[in-house]
Amino acid sequence: MKLEFDTDAGSGSRARMGVIVLETDETLEPEFARMMALDGIALYHSRIPMVPEVSSDTLARMEQDLPAAARLFTSSLDFDVIGYGCTSASTVIGSENVARAINTVFPDAKVTDPLSAIIAAGRCLKATRLGFLTPYVPEVSMRMQQRLIDAGFDIAGFGSFEQGNDRIVSRISERAIAAAAQRVAAAAPCDAIVISCTSLRTASILETIERTAGVPVISSNQALAWHMLHLAGVDDPQPGLGALFRA
Repeated sequence: MKLEFDTDAGSGSRARMGVIVLETDETLEPEFARMMALDGIALYHSRIPMVPEVSSDTLARMEQDLPAAARLFTSSLDFDVIGYGCTSASTVIGSENVARAINTVFPDAKVTDPLSAIIAAGRCLKATRLGFLTPYVPEVSMRMQQRLIDAGFDIAGFGSFEQGNDRIVSRISERAIAAAAQRVAAAAPCDAIVISCTSLRTASILETIERTAGVPVISSNQALAWHMLHLAGVDDPQPGLGALFRA
């Protein structure tokens, strides 16, 4: 028998989000599953080609692939926000160029990336002096430091794992990340600790680091998720995700 039905607005009654994830990234999606687990939020993923070795050259190549990655999202949806999940590539390509590339496909969507999100998070938390932890090779770390300085922040302390392989970065232990963050914070007084890179696993240790260091922590995945929700007008407090999600 043929059954009757009605329709509604579908998934994402509060906001529809898209996030472009690196081919090599193993961390962003499971962390976003926790950070975006709110009623009425629909989150869709796309992937963008990326080789395991992280350098300025390999990061810059992704700019030309951003429109194709955005086209992999279903075209039937109107996205409120689309995020690009790579901190270092946003630094190399430039946040404005990231947004321009994605808006060629979804012109009405707001666009953000981890670098833009970290800057917005630092300002939300009224931080001016940052402890800065990265996994990057020195060239990429220096470029991001300069971006943060240009945005009005001082880098009070800095440390890096100096690792160029994304697969290895995703396997750096949470214990090692927490210990490194503590060392960076202890190097000089700071208002917040930035832990950069979407491949670093931080979601489960944000509040542990905040308790021991005594300052807020801003990680790439946390900041990107927070900024995407904020841009969509969703500011629900979420326990366990650090001071940023309580701000």
